[in-house]
Amino acid sequence: MTDVTDAPDPLLSDLLELAQKAALRAGELLRDGRPADLAVAATKSSPIDVVTEMDIAAEKLITTLISERRPDDGFLGEEGAATEGTSGVRWVIDPLDGTVNYLYGLPTWSVSIAAEQDGETVVGVVAAPMRGETYHAVRGGGAWARGAWEGERRLSCRPTAPLEQALVSTGFNYVTEVRTHQADVAQRLIPLLRDIRRGGSAAIDLCDLAAGRLDGYYERGLNAWDVAAGDLIAREAGADLG
Repeated sequence: MTDVTDAPDPLLSDLLELAQKAALRAGELLRDGRPADLAVAATKSSPIDVVTEMDIAAEKLITTLISERRPDDGFLGEEGAATEGTSGVRWVIDPLDGTVNYLYGLPTWSVSIAAEQDGETVVGVVAAPMRGETYHAVRGGGAWARGAWEGERRLSCRPTAPLEQALVSTGFNYVTEVRTHQADVAQRLIPLLRDIRRGGSAAIDLCDLAAGRLDGYYERGLNAWDVAAGDLIAREAGADLG
């Protein structure tokens, strides 16, 4: 567990520790609970049903763990968690960002947990279990990661590159009309860039931007839970997200 003694104040220290604990436990649940034979071609419905069940179970684990420690907090989660709370703190949760990757057995999926205080994101944690990496940020405290390297690593975005030297990531919506427009945008951008990537997890894309693995990232049609934690991590690493 990350040492949070340098967090700006006791509340943020508590929120960070709790977010890290919840993200790591949910990640373990998803990683270890994924059926080895979860195959896309098995049937038309059962693989999707299993993924949905895992998604819901991960969100329940997160909300239960947090509620036990902070019963007055609110929640906004992809799988339906929606309570106002009375403490001024709200948790924004994506229990499984990169669902299709998870379904297919690809490693680029994550658990994303952010904490808002009075409407402003103050803590963000993204756990990527199959990468063995966890990213976190506290407002004003920089962005950090743990992984295969020793200890914690402070994250920093790459210096701004000329467009023709930029590696940029994006994502595509599942609504056909939106995807068609996004494909048109990507087609026009590709000749102008070094290259383009499509990872499948907005949270991880933002963390890769923070880690200097990408020069840029863009995507339309995202929800608050897709980006809340990753947005803070990228901003604390120096990203200009507008």
